[in-house]
Amino acid sequence: MISWIKGDVIDSWEYSHRLYVLLNCQGIGYEIQVLQELPANSLNKELILWIHHVKREDSDSFFGFKNKEERDLFRELLLIKGIGPQIGMNLLKRYKINEIMNSIVENNKDLISSVPGIGQKMTERIFLELKNKYKKFQLNNKSDINHAKSTSSLDCVLEDVEIALNSLEYSKKEIAETLKVISSDIKKSNLKKEGKFLNINFEEIFKEALAMLNRQ
Repeated sequence: MISWIKGDVIDSWEYSHRLYVLLNCQGIGYEIQVLQELPANSLNKELILWIHHVKREDSDSFFGFKNKEERDLFRELLLIKGIGPQIGMNLLKRYKINEIMNSIVENNKDLISSVPGIGQKMTERIFLELKNKYKKFQLNNKSDINHAKSTSSLDCVLEDVEIALNSLEYSKKEIAETLKVISSDIKKSNLKKEGKFLNINFEEIFKEALAMLNRQ
């Protein structure tokens, strides 16, 4: 099993809302799904990743993380019933370790359940499984944990909302037009929509999108 890799970046790309890098390690190219998009100047530069290797009968998949703590939390998530690699990647892509663990300490279930693919029952299982592992993933800087805030950009949140809406009965055209209107309103009117301020978070934008789609 591959657990750690060091190689030169040959290529990076996005496919179906997933980020990948191709690393040249001693003449072998490893295709690895990662959490963050690489900087534009990363080509031919050395990259070190902690790896989780998923081996199946018909395929091998590699998931790469810049630090061991992310990789270890990813592995803990995969042990929870109902959580597969993509849900684990969605959670770690959207929130940092300290944000996830702090939400569990503060019983902030809305943060976890805001991730596409994670419903209320799965959130309860995550809280149950991880609540006793807080110290294992606690970062040294306690102030970061106590004051963790989501830094998701508007585009990232809209992408998550689009994924969630695609699982419902709405057409891609309806979804695209609705999110375009919401994005435009947020940018042009300083987050103000119909007399209310619309925060840049998944839950509020998702509810707004549903309301608009249901009025069509």
